[in-house]
Amino acid sequence: DVPLDEIDLGSLEFWSRPTDYRDGAFATLRHERPIAFFTEPEVPGFPAPGPGFWALTKLDDVWQASRHPERFSSRPSIVIADMPEEISEFFGSMIVLDDPRHHRLRSIVQKAFTPRMVAQVEQAVADRTRGIVEGMVERHPDGECDFVTEIAAPLPLQIICDMMGIPAEDEQRVFHWTNVILGIGDEEIATEFGELIQVSQEVGAYAYTLAEERRSNPGDDLTTALVQAEVDGEQLSSAEIASFFILLITAGNETTRNAISHGLVALTNNPAERDAWWADFDGVSRTAVEEIVRWASPVIYMRRTLKDDVQLRDITIRAGEKVAMYYASANRDEDHFADPYRFDVRRDPNPQVGFGAGGPHFCLGANLARREITMAFRELHRLVPDIHASSEPAILHSDFIHGIKRVRASWTPPSG
Repeated sequence: DVPLDEIDLGSLEFWSRPTDYRDGAFATLRHERPIAFFTEPEVPGFPAPGPGFWALTKLDDVWQASRHPERFSSRPSIVIADMPEEISEFFGSMIVLDDPRHHRLRSIVQKAFTPRMVAQVEQAVADRTRGIVEGMVERHPDGECDFVTEIAAPLPLQIICDMMGIPAEDEQRVFHWTNVILGIGDEEIATEFGELIQVSQEVGAYAYTLAEERRSNPGDDLTTALVQAEVDGEQLSSAEIASFFILLITAGNETTRNAISHGLVALTNNPAERDAWWADFDGVSRTAVEEIVRWASPVIYMRRTLKDDVQLRDITIRAGEKVAMYYASANRDEDHFADPYRFDVRRDPNPQVGFGAGGPHFCLGANLARREITMAFRELHRLVPDIHASSEPAILHSDFIHGIKRVRASWTPPSG
């Protein structure tokens, strides 16, 4: 464990430390100070930091905050830093709304996911995954590549572009946008405030134009379904579709990409677990995918803002104060997970909160993410069963996304 007085979740330096150190710090907090207050970091080029935030590190408290949106509000932001107006207007989708607006948006979006659309997406996931893994093997006859570039990044990106009806030639632009939006704080990506505003505007304009275009020229895609879906006579505006699009390409792309990358590393470091899954792929897939999501915890935290004073444990949190629900810590909570630092592909039950801890904001794309992770490892198991991480992963420097920027993978090239 890490000494309590060393721990500062509000420091950018803390998030540059190795994962083991961070895990140790969260273990200390869960045991000694499960609800702790931290000051906010100063990010060069960004607005001045706010007054600080409360960190929830136990699963029960995260669960409580998630399921009481009437007190724990998603407005005005789901990240600790308060976003300036010119950025938040582009990120104003359902993830930063409370009911009744949240319910209205989510209902209309869910209406767009018809059984036919879901079946179409499931088929697209299977087809795309097969093509991506086969392409990797063909392009790298020596049996080595960067796994993020070849598999983990293109898979969810291509599926989302497929779903939304985005042409293949625009995929790299979308990929660049998501990297900038979620790479804040990483020196390699070096997002400046001005670049974030510019990218937000570019994505918003692109998605708005796409929605308008589908109004006059419907296609066989999710953008068309979103344009046409209605609940009680209400439809989404093009601006609302643009905000949802930003949510989809960030939440639906980065999180799955990082779960798949962390999954490869975990299976490499735990060969007995990989053997157990490979020996009964279909039988073990359900629990293996849940364990990958728990292990990766791709979204480190989500913020809520108190509407009223709330008593949690022996702490009074005042109306207007910020609370960060640390999924990364809740997913290692000893009170809910036996031997939480063991990667166990047959862990059951597994109350992991990698998709959120229930309540109205539970991840809308959880089943799609599960499908993508399953199919990625199904194709790897089929074509290159001995694939493994052959380098240490380069971890994204971020307090929000538990990302892997690069990790080398090696395998025995298939004969013939």
